[in-house]
Amino acid sequence: MQVFKKLRRAIAYFSVTERVLWTVSVVLILLSFALFDRENLLTLVASLVGVTALILAAKGHPISQVLMIVFSILYGIISWSFRYYGELITYAFMTLPMAVFALIEWLRNPFEGKKQEVKVNRIRGREYWLLAVLSTAVTLIFYFVLKETHTANLLVSTFSITTSFAAVYLTARRSPFYALAYALNDVVLIVLWTLASFSDISYISVVVCFAAFLANDIYGFI
Repeated sequence: MQVFKKLRRAIAYFSVTERVLWTVSVVLILLSFALFDRENLLTLVASLVGVTALILAAKGHPISQVLMIVFSILYGIISWSFRYYGELITYAFMTLPMAVFALIEWLRNPFEGKKQEVKVNRIRGREYWLLAVLSTAVTLIFYFVLKETHTANLLVSTFSITTSFAAVYLTARRSPFYALAYALNDVVLIVLWTLASFSDISYISVVVCFAAFLANDIYGFI
């Protein structure tokens, strides 16, 4: 009986819109896996973990960062399989540690004492300039790193690092604009994995995954 009560409370935590958005995202991910993949269970698990992390991030729940850490590890492995070393480096050495930092920051800054919701931070103009400088520096450095490692689709992979860095920085700083940065990153990744799907059709399931992420990130900002 207690289990059902906890389940009802968990469901009630999300609005009707959020439940529909998560359900549709999961169904699309499952369908794309069944149609185009059927083998790479790691891709399926990563997609489900990621979309769940995003709907929780939209609620400002710190556990979303725990799930993002898990997603970063899984996605890094998937990226390695197609020689998207930029994605591997980004998620293993940037998104993952920044998600750990964001988790700490989100737990330290609850909204009105509520542990299940982070307090939104409004960063100032000067910090946006700092973000622009840091993003440019990271982009230039990683461009040459990715070039030396013969990363597939170099320019798109490099731009993915730029958008990823902006997204994780804004997430750690508790800025609501993190979702817009992630949405832009989703668009880049849709392009990146669409190019990969020309060589291996199973990667269409990854494209669908990031399309679902895009919808969730837009909702997260709203």
